[in-house]
Amino acid sequence: MKKGLSKNIYRAGLILSFLAVNVLLLLGISSVFSYLNTGADKSSILHVQSTLEEIYLPKITWENIENEGRPMEEQTLKKIEKDYLRAWHVRNLAYANNDSYGIDDYFTDSARMKISKIIDLNKANSTHLNTTTIDHHPELNFYSADGKLVVFTDKNVLTYTEILKDQKLVTKQRDTSSYKIMMLLEDGFWRIRHMKEVPNYTDKLLEELTPSPELILDIANGKGINYYPKDSPWDMFGASYQEDVIAHDFKTIRDMGLNTVRIFVPYKDFGKANVDLEKLAKLGSTLNLAVDHGLKVVVTLFDFYGDYAIQDWTLTHRHAEQIVSTFKDHAGILAWDIKNEPDLDFDSRGKERVLAWLQQMATYIRQFDNKHPITIGWSSPEAALNLNDDVDFVSFHYYRDVSDFDEAYKMLRQAIPNKTIVLQEYGYSSYSGIWNLFKGSEEGQSEYFRKMQIFIKKENLPYLFWTMHDFDKIPSSVVGRLPWRKQRQKYFGFIDKQGKKKASYEYLVLKK
Repeated sequence: MKKGLSKNIYRAGLILSFLAVNVLLLLGISSVFSYLNTGADKSSILHVQSTLEEIYLPKITWENIENEGRPMEEQTLKKIEKDYLRAWHVRNLAYANNDSYGIDDYFTDSARMKISKIIDLNKANSTHLNTTTIDHHPELNFYSADGKLVVFTDKNVLTYTEILKDQKLVTKQRDTSSYKIMMLLEDGFWRIRHMKEVPNYTDKLLEELTPSPELILDIANGKGINYYPKDSPWDMFGASYQEDVIAHDFKTIRDMGLNTVRIFVPYKDFGKANVDLEKLAKLGSTLNLAVDHGLKVVVTLFDFYGDYAIQDWTLTHRHAEQIVSTFKDHAGILAWDIKNEPDLDFDSRGKERVLAWLQQMATYIRQFDNKHPITIGWSSPEAALNLNDDVDFVSFHYYRDVSDFDEAYKMLRQAIPNKTIVLQEYGYSSYSGIWNLFKGSEEGQSEYFRKMQIFIKKENLPYLFWTMHDFDKIPSSVVGRLPWRKQRQKYFGFIDKQGKKKASYEYLVLKK
């Protein structure tokens, strides 16, 4: 009897277990389908529902909003501007994805037809267009008495486009076009009814901008250092920011006879398109301290930035605009360095994409500051051959053997004979542990700088060496997690972790 009861209980347990497993499987499958359906939402994929501040921020400047009849209300103008820019964004997405999703919300029937025809043609030819507008200059022409129709001319719209066939870049083009725009208010949206290209307004086209000759001369006479505070490397403007620490270091630098420091502004940490005002103030304080100690500053922008996609361009423009416009008249600024070692992103992001971003950023920064020179911090002499016509002076880094430096520099000098060339980074790690195969030493570092400074003096080469302090910690974002990279990076300073000057100091100090 007991044996039979045990069998029944055992069978019941198996049945219940089977049912439970099936219920869990069904719930799991249901969750997967739910997840997949959620992920397939086009508005999420195409960022149509995102705010413009997150995805698309071209510069828009209304040149005139006067209207003979009904005056243009401020709130209405903001709504028109928002829907107009979103229409451009949705159109750009449609051409990039060959998908007209979202077009209905911002274009009326007649305007949609032209977009649909272009999409159909691109699909048939396996072609895609990656495009963005950069500047808009609308001028109001008409605003109806009932407040439901507006006509304006958008002058000299600056556009950049990549044309891809079978996902491969065929060509790229920079274009300036003007448009007559008619928009209608329907269902709470201002939709584009007509969009007709008209002749450009040549008086508003960009002029050629050149930097101050005096500042170019200052760069040619530059003798300096790449700087981070000892306890906050690669996070100079974070929570550990201390003016007295920086002031002390700047005094040491100036007392050595140096005249230039190079500092770094990280794109993400500074707020990306909406720059963090607190960190902007810290940057201003640092520039003030430099002036107080008789130093000039090369500001390297976009540190740790690595996207370069056309869809991201306008966000990076707003970032640069806020920083450059704020400090364009500051006495401490010597030059703007657009990006540190961008050539290291060639393989992962594509060389043409990186170069295109750098080229347009150089042009854009000059719109906000035509006084200060612009450069790019290339990782090697060979990389510095890129875009040398787009910068005011050429900067390169060198961490290879001293014996090869003469040949590398002469190659660059011969290729670019008429511009100032700056050795923007060079140095030697004194780390002597297992992760450097016991090769490094303070004596080796000293000998490295002895040889380098002889060559630099002979060629009258402006320079900024790496760096002032040895560091306790190196963020993984800088050199990765590999210990042989991290450990070496900690020991490039001429001051050790205890605050004692190393032997290399003798060859870096100009005033003894």
